[in-house]
Amino acid sequence: MNLILLDEQELNERGEVRLTGRRAEHIRTVLQGRSGQSLWVGKVNGPLGTGMIKQVDESGVQLRCVFGGEVPALPRVDLLLAMPRPKVMKRLWASLAAMGIGRLVITNAQKVERYYFDSHVLESSFYEPLLREGLEQAADTRIPEVHICRQLKPLVEDELTTWIPDAVRLVSDPSAQQRVSDVIPPHIENRVLVAVGPEGGWSAYELDLFQAHGFHAVGMGPRTLRTDTACVAMLALISDALTAHAGSKD
Repeated sequence: MNLILLDEQELNERGEVRLTGRRAEHIRTVLQGRSGQSLWVGKVNGPLGTGMIKQVDESGVQLRCVFGGEVPALPRVDLLLAMPRPKVMKRLWASLAAMGIGRLVITNAQKVERYYFDSHVLESSFYEPLLREGLEQAADTRIPEVHICRQLKPLVEDELTTWIPDAVRLVSDPSAQQRVSDVIPPHIENRVLVAVGPEGGWSAYELDLFQAHGFHAVGMGPRTLRTDTACVAMLALISDALTAHAGSKD
């Protein structure tokens, strides 16, 4: 935990907060928090700041917080993900938030079992704490938007343009010859939307659907990866490409 993430309503008018549970335990045992020690803090979807420990005891931790930092920029990458097995999705929530995405759209595919959508891992009460854990790891405050769409065709044909207009669109395909860096142009200012398929991959029909609506097929080499590995690898490649292009502006 590299950032203590706080909700606005947890703070009193003096900027003080009393933490119990997981965050307090982390401060006590991992950070070895002591009175007078400063920690990085952030408001959910808000600015960064510092929190000075006023008191530490077995019942909790008292912080006094000052928020003077900027609000972290919204990550420029959005992910369209074919719903994986629930146990895989459970692992992915925190990792996706840590990698940095602005929006997560979970959808169906021909190789997705329909009962996956009945899982509790898609309930906000389950995934929101995991998203926060990922942000605490990455020292970010911007919680990704989450949309769950059970029909892929209308999503690709209509809804994505409304939600994510003017994005560079990528679809992950192991057979594709293009790489991420081939498709993301220099000095790009657009958002990037990437579609990652299920364990068995997108069907030929689905790949045709994506490419008919402006998606560029990109690959990561010949190896077949699990969904959670493919997501993290693809997001890392996109982040690297965006960083490289940003650094080449001068």
